[in-house]
This record gives sequence, C-alpha cells and structure tokens, in this order.
Amino acid sequence: MTDDPRDRRDGIGWVTRAIFGDERLRLGVAAKAAGLPPGHRTVARYAVVPSVDRAKFLLPLASRRVGAASTLAYNALRPPRVRANRLAVGVLAGLGVTGLARMPVLTVAAPTDADPAELLLTAHLARVEGRPLHAAIGIRPPDPHHKPTLQLFDGRGAAWAYAKVGWNDATRAMVRAEADALRAAPRAGGDLPAVPRLLRELAWGNLAVTLVEPMPAGVRRLPRPDRPELAAMLAVARRGGPPAAPRPLAGSPFLADLTARARRAGGPVGAALAALVERDGATTLEFGHWHGDWVPWNLGTHRGRLVAWDWENSGPGRPVGFDLAHQAFQSALSLRGRPVPEATADLVAVLDRYGDRLGLDPTRRRLVADAYLVELWLRTAELAAGGGGWSDRLHPALLHVLADRLGSPRE
Repeated sequence: MTDDPRDRRDGIGWVTRAIFGDERLRLGVAAKAAGLPPGHRTVARYAVVPSVDRAKFLLPLASRRVGAASTLAYNALRPPRVRANRLAVGVLAGLGVTGLARMPVLTVAAPTDADPAELLLTAHLARVEGRPLHAAIGIRPPDPHHKPTLQLFDGRGAAWAYAKVGWNDATRAMVRAEADALRAAPRAGGDLPAVPRLLRELAWGNLAVTLVEPMPAGVRRLPRPDRPELAAMLAVARRGGPPAAPRPLAGSPFLADLTARARRAGGPVGAALAALVERDGATTLEFGHWHGDWVPWNLGTHRGRLVAWDWENSGPGRPVGFDLAHQAFQSALSLRGRPVPEATADLVAVLDRYGDRLGLDPTRRRLVADAYLVELWLRTAELAAGGGGWSDRLHPALLHVLADRLGSPRE
C-alpha cells in the first residue's frame, strides 16, 4: 500500500483521520491495485473523486449499484455544473468502469483476525442497524465546525440514513444538539418546513454519531435561493403557534445567555455586548426559536413543501429575524466570497428589505443585526475553544465590525 492520506493536512486528511482513526487500520491510495500488508484484509475501497489533491468525495466501490446511487442520489440539489460531473461519475460507477476516469483508489485494510465492527465506523453502524451498509463520504476543507457526514446506502443502493459525526469537543456538542433539536421539532404542517427524523444517537469510541433519515428522493433545490422563506422562518420561530409577546432586550433570557457566554469567551466581545445593551436595552423584541443555520444549501422543496435539515445550531429564545440575518450574512460570506464587512452590509440590506414583514422597524432591525453578529462571534469563539480552531474568515474581522458598529474595543 502507498501513501496514507491521514498524514495530509487538507480535506481528505482530516476526514480520514476522523473516520478511519483507529491505528490498527491501514490506509493507502494508489492509481492501481496495490498489495496489502501481511496479515491484513480489505474492508473498504473508495474511488477518490476527482483526485487526492482535489478530493471532493469518496465513492464506495462495494458494488456498481451502490457506487451509482452514491453519486446520483439527491443530484437535483446540486448546482448544474456539479450535477453534470456527478452524473458522469455515476454513469461510470454504474457500469463498473470508474477506472477509466483514472481516479485513485483508497483502500482500507484491517488485521485479518480483527472484528471490522470494532475498527470501522460503517461496519459498526451496519451491525447496529442489522444490515450491510456502505458509506459515501463528502470531503470538505478543514474548518472549525465541519463534521464528517456519511451518506449510508444498503446493499441494494437505497439511501438508508445520514450519519453525522462529531470528532472533537465542538462538533460532538453540535451533533448532540441536532439530535435534541430533531427530537423536539414540531411537525404540525402549515408553514413549518418538513424536518428529517432522528433515527438513532450513539457514541463510538471518541465519536458522537447521529443517524438521521434520508431526505425524500424527489427533493429539489430552492427555485429562488436568494428569496427568503419568511413564512417558514416565522413558523419555526413560533413553533407553528401564535406570536410571542414582545419583551425588552434587558432582562431577557437571551441577554442572560449572551452575557454568560461572553464572560466565558473573554476578550472585547463583552464590551461590544455592553455597548449593545446600553444602546438598545429598552427595545422590545419578539423572541422565539431559530434554525441556526438557515441557508440555501440546507433547504430544498418536496411536493410543494419546504424541507430544512442541519439543525445542530438550533435553539430557543432568539430574536425573531435571526434566521433572516444568518441567511443574508452567510450567503454573502460563503456563496459570494465577500469579506465580513461586505457580508455585514448585505445583512443590513436584507433586514431593511424584508424586516418589516417580521415585525422589525428600523430600531429593531439594527438591534437584530448587531445581536446576531455578537451571537456569531460567540459561536466562533466557542468552536475555537472546543478544539476546532479559529475561522480565518471571521477572526478577527468580525470583532472589528462589531467595534465599528458599537464603538467597542477592537482587541
């Protein structure tokens, strides 16, 4: 066997360290079949799509049917160019000729006398679920909040579940939070989005794992991803019920939560929060639930109903409008590659355009914008403290924006 990708510092490196972390497993990547170490047997094989240096996806080579399903499932959610590339790979996988694309193969080997379910997460999940399971694994760049996600297929190539994997303190907390959110999510219909069911929550070694039901096979991308789904945001905030009575920021559980978290985080965020309270403490707001990561890539439609997934940042007691602020800021930052000051300007513009439909006048819109930026900074600091490291896109630029908007210290 050749180079072990766990030694790399890029996307395929951190994902393979998290998923195949047991030292008894031997990993190697080769363009052609390579010999196994003595006393080992192959327990999994993946095509690295499209290459090791540009890895985006680990395609399971368990069978033609599984390989094709892992690339073609939910292709309608992807942008046109990605969709076309996945379709081409899926055709090759279905024909059993992925080698024609010259994609390297990752081989995972285990000692012959070892139980794969003790060493390999997918094998363990298959035993728990009582059926053969095969994992298609997405590859993303290293990031403080990224979690490996395994799309699990059974032997027939049918989607069985998504496995969300928490591998450090920060991501373990996120995985457990999503499990709690899915258990408690209202499913009464109306303007509420459809939410996947939690199938199972478990610990395996130092990993926290949740199994979440797969999305409906016919789910599609949002036809207008730039248009906020305001009715659904309000339904989530109100849990499908009536509006909550507005209350002042000062004395609210939300402010108490921010204050405690800012104290733990330390640094200048405490001064930014104090400036916000001094300016807007008497301003009343409606508080409610929020999704926590309401962005177009976590949303789709199925049979005319909105579908929302990835609820690990969900929580109660947030100002109504936080999901709108988050969508605007993160779409600018992540989709359009804008720096934090420009993403903040987009956030303000979107709140000005749509905020009145959420009951936000100009004073409340300003408060929601700045309170969201404080919340986002605290989330960033908590992820760093949990072992994920600092986000280069947000640190320290977000502190500078808060200082400019609230007149607080930069550092």
